[in-house]
Amino acid sequence: MRVYFIFEIKDEFKKLYRGREFNLYKILKKIYKLNNKEADYGYQLLRQITNPIKKEDLDRDLYVKLHREYPYSKKNNIHYYNQLYKNEISRLKVKNAYIKLETEQKESSFFNILRNYSDSYFVCDFEIPNYFYL
Repeated sequence: MRVYFIFEIKDEFKKLYRGREFNLYKILKKIYKLNNKEADYGYQLLRQITNPIKKEDLDRDLYVKLHREYPYSKKNNIHYYNQLYKNEISRLKVKNAYIKLETEQKESSFFNILRNYSDSYFVCDFEIPNYFYL
């Protein structure tokens, strides 16, 4: 299973790290790896680099759009995309600081869906070093 964390990067950091996205990935990975004692520091650093996610708005909008068009469901604040003919099962949870996406395969249809909300979404897979903008 692949686990992606999606952050909305502030414009000034997006410009600063253009062409050097690996450095941005390394900063976010260091924040991800911090222990509980360093959580406050990590949270403050994350707030400097990223915009907060409008959780309620995004949750509601995703639900309204997706339940009409896709093999989609939502339970306990988790959005499920289950496309059997594409062999895709994905789970997405919107948080205030990031979006967490779990998928059984390398790609997810949620990437194409989220692309419509922001061009500043930066995707990180911290287990298999992988990162990209949507």
